[in-house]
Amino acid sequence: MEIDRPDVIAEVTAAFEAYERALVDDDVPAMLSFFAARAVRFGIADQQKGIEEQARWRLAQGGLPPGRRLEDTTIHAYGESTAIVTTLFGYPGSGVLGRQSQTWVRLPSGWKIVHAHVSEPQA
Repeated sequence: MEIDRPDVIAEVTAAFEAYERALVDDDVPAMLSFFAARAVRFGIADQQKGIEEQARWRLAQGGLPPGRRLEDTTIHAYGESTAIVTTLFGYPGSGVLGRQSQTWVRLPSGWKIVHAHVSEPQA
């Protein structure tokens, strides 16, 4: 297995950046299009199993606070069909950095998130 293939990293980087734009814009249909049907997502105070649960949660949740920034984003490829993305995120006026990780898999429909985790440090 070839690790950190530049072509895979470029493809997943583009997908991740498009997902982030949808997230910041609160474009729920676009956000959901990046997830596999059976994806599992663990959030700060929530969890969803499958795209239907995530759709209900996203529609009820509302958008992010303005000014989201990312730091220390890394993307590692494992072969031609799997990649892991990790990043830190923060918002203006807060020194707290949250953590986000995603497992992306190349499916027949394209690159999809099959597992995601979002957390913030506890005070």
